[in-house]
Amino acid sequence: MFGGGCFWCTEAVFNLMKGVSEVYPGYAGGTVPNPTYEQVCTGDTGHAEVVVVEYDPTQVSYTDLLTVFFASHNPTEKNRQGADVGTQYRSSIFYTNESQKEEALAYIEEINATSGGKPIVTEVEPLTEVYKAESYHKDYYTNHSTAGYCQLVIEPKLEKVRERFGELLKTQS
Repeated sequence: MFGGGCFWCTEAVFNLMKGVSEVYPGYAGGTVPNPTYEQVCTGDTGHAEVVVVEYDPTQVSYTDLLTVFFASHNPTEKNRQGADVGTQYRSSIFYTNESQKEEALAYIEEINATSGGKPIVTEVEPLTEVYKAESYHKDYYTNHSTAGYCQLVIEPKLEKVRERFGELLKTQS
């Protein structure tokens, strides 16, 4: 489960990847049960906008997911991705087992040791609960690709991913 700013963006990125069978938006890391989008947008629930990624590890590895995740958003910006500002847009990884935790932390450590840039601020925490977002958020980019936000924010992210990670992406038909 990954939070990389607006879940519309993050969902669209992971939907490009081969081996990914399902991506759905949700809310995790907060204190309010069954929050609504409007509640999460206040920043008062403690939730991050996240996507749950279901994938086939024989086709794509967790490391591949981490690689694309870190390359498709700014993991050095705390509580912000572009014009989207607030704790709900924080860079986060919610792990479901110790292997995921260890791999995510090692990946962050490697980036920090080799990049020479600003340190990664991505939060790595155990998943306690995820609440599915309202149905109109599912496949937002697919259903609204000509909308302004999709064209100005999501499409450039997707182009970057297509250019850098072609070998990890589904074959375009």
